[in-house]
Amino acid sequence: MKNQLFVPDKLDYCRGLRPQVDCILCSVLQKDPKVKSLLVWENPTVAICLNLYPYNPGHLMVFPKRHLESYGDLKDREALAVHRAAQLGIRVLEGVYGAPGFNLGWNLGEHSGASIRHLHLHVVPRYKREVGFMDLLGQARVIVEHPQRTLEKMQKEFRGASVKGK
Repeated sequence: MKNQLFVPDKLDYCRGLRPQVDCILCSVLQKDPKVKSLLVWENPTVAICLNLYPYNPGHLMVFPKRHLESYGDLKDREALAVHRAAQLGIRVLEGVYGAPGFNLGWNLGEHSGASIRHLHLHVVPRYKREVGFMDLLGQARVIVEHPQRTLEKMQKEFRGASVKGK
């Protein structure tokens, strides 16, 4: 049994070392080589990417392509597009991971824990009895799948997927 946990690049994140870009999510959309792209889906209004430091495998971030920092600046069409993209993300996560539950949430502002200024919605798959000894004793999460494997699975599943309109 291994006696080490692998969390790719987490130490740099904890130290506040981040790519020198104005906005991580805008840089992802612009395919800036300074930023690792975990983009899995996009349309003209919104995009979905994996969280580089996920709470669980498949942790998604849904965001408007227009750079916004305030929830109040979200236009109705963007809000609907984010909502429908989140629905799509949930369907994909149910298919890929069989997730029986989800947490959806916005971290609005630095004091809420937001580390990215670009407005984004978290979609976190949740599972029965997922809290383990590391969560309780070590106050750390154990991510059971390498993020690159998660990216490959999610990109494959999002290909051909579409948002359902009503």
